[in-house]
Amino acid sequence: QVHLIESGGGLVQVGGSLRLSCAASGSTFSGYIMGWFRQAPGKEREFLASISWSGGGSYYEDSVKGRFTISRDNARNTVYLQMNSLKPEDTGVYYCNAHLDGNEYWGQGTQVTVSS
Repeated sequence: QVHLIESGGGLVQVGGSLRLSCAASGSTFSGYIMGWFRQAPGKEREFLASISWSGGGSYYEDSVKGRFTISRDNARNTVYLQMNSLKPEDTGVYYCNAHLDGNEYWGQGTQVTVSS
């Protein structure tokens, strides 16, 4: 069992930056593949980025490549999402995800609003 808590969301202007954090507790964090997802108003939840257990491999959805960076600190049981050059279409609830061997866990989400 993994418990995830996101933080760092808020209101930011177009072109601004935010860093989201996801703190994990419970099972061994370092073994899990971690990811970030977003759900925009009226849309389905979509994948943004993921990172391997070692941090050596990361993947991004095309619309955030070059703007978002996922990282993890296994010693602190935390995964981050650095978001730069934010656009209005980045507005939504951002969710942290952990999965391993068919087990999947979600955080409660943190709201990001990008205003123009």
